[in-house]
Amino acid sequence: MKINKIAGDDILEIIKSKENRFYKKLKKLKQKKYREEEGVFLAEGWKFLQFSTAPVSIIYEEGVDTNYIELGERFDCPKIYLAKNLFSEISSQENSQGVIVIYKIERKNIDNLSENIVVLNEISDPGNLGTIIRVVEASGFKDIILTKGSVDCYNEKVVRSSMGSILNCNLYYIDEERLVEFLKERGYNIISTALDDSSIPYTDMKLKDKNAFIFGNEGNGIKKWIIDSSDEKIIIPIYGVAESLNVAMATGIVIYKVREIINMERGKNV
Repeated sequence: MKINKIAGDDILEIIKSKENRFYKKLKKLKQKKYREEEGVFLAEGWKFLQFSTAPVSIIYEEGVDTNYIELGERFDCPKIYLAKNLFSEISSQENSQGVIVIYKIERKNIDNLSENIVVLNEISDPGNLGTIIRVVEASGFKDIILTKGSVDCYNEKVVRSSMGSILNCNLYYIDEERLVEFLKERGYNIISTALDDSSIPYTDMKLKDKNAFIFGNEGNGIKKWIIDSSDEKIIIPIYGVAESLNVAMATGIVIYKVREIINMERGKNV
């Protein structure tokens, strides 16, 4: 029985046994391997019930607030109840609200990218990735490419940090060795953030019809050969004593500047 093929008749009203086959599969979804096999991921918190994306199923803790149950009724999907001790083993939150939503992983075609994309080179921190997804979506962009070796975008901490924005972004993984060639073949202007003598202030970057903005690993930045292959290198000036900015913060600063430039070119007030 696959998670994303589950039928309501297969589930007891409240699952209380650790030997229940659905519960066993559900628990495995905390691991990347099984998320990929099942093609689904977990999103915890009642706020996910407010989004329009249809769940595969909704998991409730026994005794959950009835208001949350009512919120979930608008979705035509199985609703499964877990005993408190079982739910706590699935939950990734200390003070859970008793709601976990299961979503299908949408496999997007990487050949259908938009004009402006964000590229992440070996991002390793789940909180950073979730925040980046959130700021990219908030600024009106949708496409994020990650080089393989980056954290799994469906990690529960990533999903939680994205605050639901993961449902509205397109996420792709690509081999690092193919990245530059892939972008150049598709006509992208490659702009890398880099602590380099030849880097210009991010406020002076020049956009073209298609642009790829690359941000690097928390500790090591972007690989040097990728920086050297870029069309432009930019830097966010540091005016205090801080050595650098958090990668999620840096992404937000640059991407909102990109949005400002685009809006100004369209004659909008920013």
